[in-house]
Amino acid sequence: MPLLKLFGSDFAPALEEPLQEVSLEDWCDNPQAHADATALVIENDIGVEHFAEDLSSFGIIILKFPTFKDGRAYSQARLLRERFGYTGEIRARGDVLRDQALFMARCGFDAFEFTGEDAAAATAALAEFSFAYQPAADRAEPVWRRRLDRPAAA
Repeated sequence: MPLLKLFGSDFAPALEEPLQEVSLEDWCDNPQAHADATALVIENDIGVEHFAEDLSSFGIIILKFPTFKDGRAYSQARLLRERFGYTGEIRARGDVLRDQALFMARCGFDAFEFTGEDAAAATAALAEFSFAYQPAADRAEPVWRRRLDRPAAA
């Protein structure tokens, strides 16, 4: 699975860095045994609010998508970025599709383990929509705000 990272509005292939991954369950059972872990792997059925205060010790959080139809990891990513102020890498793993790249990026994902996608195809997916309709973790200005800021027609 190629790892692509988001840099501004473009994807670029990333070097596969060696990670010391630990599942949230294993880490909660014995944090001292996993003190050298650099990446925390979280299943999508776990509420991130239960361990948010411990996130700063991990440079990478990997959120899992068991199927493309299951969007709970979108909510996890947005909560991590907006409510808990996580600034490290949030990586999407599992059934990650090109068509979801823009929505994942808007929710706060900045690294993606795509199945069979290249950087050009993933970058093209980011440009398919020219306007955002609601505020999100990416801080893109929603179209309704642009309309409000526009001078009134004479």
